[in-house]
Amino acid sequence: MTSVAFLSQASAPADPSNDEDRATATDLRDTLAAHRGECVGMAANMIGVAKRIIVFQDKENNRNAIMFNPRIIAGSDPFDTAEGCLSLDGERPTTRYQSITVTYQARSGREYTTAFDGFTAQIIQHEIDHINGIII
Repeated sequence: MTSVAFLSQASAPADPSNDEDRATATDLRDTLAAHRGECVGMAANMIGVAKRIIVFQDKENNRNAIMFNPRIIAGSDPFDTAEGCLSLDGERPTTRYQSITVTYQARSGREYTTAFDGFTAQIIQHEIDHINGIII
């Protein structure tokens, strides 16, 4: 398990054209698949790589989606909840947005801006917290 001190540091930008960053994204996707019974999203720092890469279960499209350098640019309808984390025991209270808009890069390097709602939005917010060094 990665140390809390490491997880508390903000991650560096990732480059989807960089072979090492692409390999990290693949490893992250494979690690999430191996832990599908216990988690729904992961950030690269959870596997020991301090890069801004996340992966999450996108149930709407039936796949594990990868984002490089994701940023939440809008959020609406905040709500209070409690979340668990593969990196820590138990659940902790937090506030999330029901709907978010995220700007990110795909593996191709192309930039997208996409809206997400509900549980998918919550997963993305949790993983972006991880790459920002925020532990819930």
